Amino acid sequence: MTQALVSSFRGIVCDLDGVVYRSHEPIPYAVEALETARGDGVSIAYATNNAGREPAVVAAQLRELGLDAPTDSVVNSSMAGAAYLADSLPADATVLAVGGPGVSTALSEVGLRPVRASDADRSAGEKPLAVLQGYGPEVSWRDLAVAAFAIQAGAQWVATNLDATIPTSDGIAPGNGSLVQAVRAAVSVDPVAVGKPETPLYELCARRLGCRNDQILAIGDRLDTDIIGANRAGMPSLLVTTGVHQVEAVCAADDESRPRYLAVDLRALHAPYTDPIVDSDSDGHRWTGRCGEATVSLRDGQVVLGDSGCPETRLRALVALVWAARDARDRAPATTLGIDDETWRRISDWLAPGDPR
Repeated sequence: MTQALVSSFRGIVCDLDGVVYRSHEPIPYAVEALETARGDGVSIAYATNNAGREPAVVAAQLRELGLDAPTDSVVNSSMAGAAYLADSLPADATVLAVGGPGVSTALSEVGLRPVRASDADRSAGEKPLAVLQGYGPEVSWRDLAVAAFAIQAGAQWVATNLDATIPTSDGIAPGNGSLVQAVRAAVSVDPVAVGKPETPLYELCARRLGCRNDQILAIGDRLDTDIIGANRAGMPSLLVTTGVHQVEAVCAADDESRPRYLAVDLRALHAPYTDPIVDSDSDGHRWTGRCGEATVSLRDGQVVLGDSGCPETRLRALVALVWAARDARDRAPATTLGIDDETWRRISDWLAPGDPR
C-alpha cells in the first residue's frame, strides 16, 4: 500500500477511551490524526458503550480536546438499544429506562416514552412493554428490582452492553454487565445486548455515516469489544496500543479478535500501511516475521529480535510471527513457543519508542 491507510475508507467508527483520550487527557497524536482525516473528507462516528452519558455531553468533551465533533457524531449503546426497540414497539410505547440520562434521551429521540423506576406504580397505569438497561452510577436496588418485575411480567429486555467492569480513577468498578447479571438472577430470560462486541451499535454507526460496512475502518484499543464487534459487523478493524490491550494480549488473540490492521497510535492513519510477511522452514522449527526493515525470528524456541525497524513495524512483524506459529500448532498459547515472562520483558524494551518514524 503506497497511499495512506485512511484513504482506503469513506468512514471511521472510533472508540473513545484508550483511543482518543485517557482519563480525560488527549492521547498523543489522536486529535490531529482524526481532524486531518475529517478534513480529507472521511466521516467519523465516535462509538461508545457508555450508555449513561448523553451524546451532547460526550461531544462537548471531544470539542474541548480540539475535535470538530457535532452531537450527531457520537453514537452510544443506549442509542443502539433504543433503535432496536423502536423497530419492534409501537410509537410512544412505554419503556422502563435503567441507567444514566443517556438512556432516557435515546428512547425519547426515537419516539418511545421512557419511565423511571421512581415513577413506576405497578398497581395502576400502563406497564412498560420493554426495559432498556444501561450503566449509570446512581442505579439503585429499586431500579434493578423494578426492571426484574417488568421482565417477569413479559417486557422485552435489552441491555446496552455487558461489560462486567469499568475503569475509574479509584480502580476497577462493576460495570453494566454486573448489574445485568443481578437482574438475570431474578428472571428466567437473557437480555438482547446491543453494544460492543455485538453488531447493532456498528450497524447504527454505518447508517449514520451513510457507508457500507466494508467502507468503514473501525478503530479501538480492546480486542474483546472493539475488534470482535468490528469483525462481526464486517468492518476492517485497526487496533492501537494506546489503551487496554498491549502486545502480549494481541499475540494471544484468537481468530475472532484479531485486527486487520495494527498500529502504535493514530499517526498510522496517514502513513502507507506495510503488511507483515512470515516465512518458515519445512518442519516449523524456524520462523521469521518481517515488516519493512523490522525482523523477528523464532528459532527452536528462542525469540531473536532484529536491530532494524521502528516500534510499529516491529510490532506488526512480531504479532504476525506469533499468530502464524500458533496457528501451525492449533492455536497453541505463546508460552509453547518459548515466549516466557523474561522474553516478554525483552520484547517490551524492543518495542519501546526511540526510533524516529
